[in-house]
Amino acid sequence: MLDENLPTYRLQPSSDNPLQTVLYFTHNGSEPSPEYLLKRPSAPEARNKYALGLLDAHYPSVVYAEVLVEPSWTQPTLSAAEIRANGGSTSPVPLTPDSFAVSLYNPDQAVVVRHRPGSWGKSDAWDFEVPERSFRLPSASRIDREGADGAAQGADLTPKVVFRWKRDGRLSKDMTCYMSGRSVGGKKNKEPDITVAMFRAGKNEGMVTIYEPNMARVDVEDRKGLEVAFILSAEVIRDLYLVPRHNPFNAASVGAGPTHVNGTRKSSNPQAASSSQLAFVSGALGDAPPSTGVRPVSTSPPPPRRDARQQAEIEAETKRLQAMVAEEGRKAREREKRDLEEQKRIKKMLEQEDKERRRREAEVEKETERLRKEYGVPAPGPAQSTSPALPPRPNPGQFYPPTAGWYGPMSGPAPPQPARPNSVGPPPRPDQYQGGRKKPSGSGLGSLMPGPYGGPAGASVSGYFHRSDEDKRKKVQKKRSVHF
Repeated sequence: MLDENLPTYRLQPSSDNPLQTVLYFTHNGSEPSPEYLLKRPSAPEARNKYALGLLDAHYPSVVYAEVLVEPSWTQPTLSAAEIRANGGSTSPVPLTPDSFAVSLYNPDQAVVVRHRPGSWGKSDAWDFEVPERSFRLPSASRIDREGADGAAQGADLTPKVVFRWKRDGRLSKDMTCYMSGRSVGGKKNKEPDITVAMFRAGKNEGMVTIYEPNMARVDVEDRKGLEVAFILSAEVIRDLYLVPRHNPFNAASVGAGPTHVNGTRKSSNPQAASSSQLAFVSGALGDAPPSTGVRPVSTSPPPPRRDARQQAEIEAETKRLQAMVAEEGRKAREREKRDLEEQKRIKKMLEQEDKERRRREAEVEKETERLRKEYGVPAPGPAQSTSPALPPRPNPGQFYPPTAGWYGPMSGPAPPQPARPNSVGPPPRPDQYQGGRKKPSGSGLGSLMPGPYGGPAGASVSGYFHRSDEDKRKKVQKKRSVHF
């Protein structure tokens, strides 16, 4: 039990009648007391049907609700001979429908429960809707009191609350009921799921718990009818989908062949009967009477024989598949048409936006020109480049020899050097020239070193330490300035 304080209905089979189940109610830790009675009809009374009724536990004549489900029938795909050879049944197989209706009484209404099969990441779910207002309001109009047709037409426009039984897991037998939204006129309004009930399935028992704290948020007038819908829908879902009961539709075997119970043949020698049937159907013996000797039995399957009913079903299935393929092709063409229309719409929208942008630019230019003329502002000239000037390119005819590296001076003339300032050394003396020729310097370092350090002694051979007094006397005196 989830919580003993919550309203809980415990389903227990009756010890007197196996077709009846008693629902014991407990709330706030009270002692369980019988509240409802689930009754199933016997097999002869509900042949090829599933029926279940919810009655009062103390007065069984009072019926609160009931469910009646009639299945659809299908024939096996194998031939009768193959089915008999495998020990199967040739009787029609009932198919469980994907929806059923819970009929509530006083007031009368039908709650349709629809099955939504689960996928790889989702579990099975069952949806149903309960109207917010179930009781008719008092009215002095005779049309309102007697207008059953108007009430039926207005039921489609009545606001309804959507509920969903959802399986707790792919392999679980428990369910949880959620309030998932509202529905008006067939249009659903999705809302966050709110837990309103839980169902726990046992081996022979079950339990339905109403989550009372959230029931105040459920806007349903008929609370008793909602409670009955919870109980009855949960039990039907368990019998037909979660834990299918043995032969829930009370199906009986059909045909003139041997009696079949649960798909198993009642025969003392099924293999011998199958072998003789195979030999008879295949026509291997012809018209001659069967021989008493032992003959090998062919292990190849006999050719299938189709009766008119099977042929009609095959043709109906073929037509259904053809209609399905045609419907898919029509939907594909409609999708292509919608995509083409959407592309045209987008293209037209882009062209309109481009046209609007050009119009706005033209208006801006026109307004700018008007303001320029009004205030006498000259039109701006062509944009000038503000990039810095490139450095001059070297003359391709000029040759610069490489400088000396760490391994010694390179042969060839030295590049020209800029003139040295006068402050570096004294001017050349006139006694260095004799007869138009240059007098060799006393220092041999200047004559041996090429480059800018050759020639007269400069800063490397300072005249401050080697100048004689005679040279000082012969020094030409500069004329002094009259201003300084």
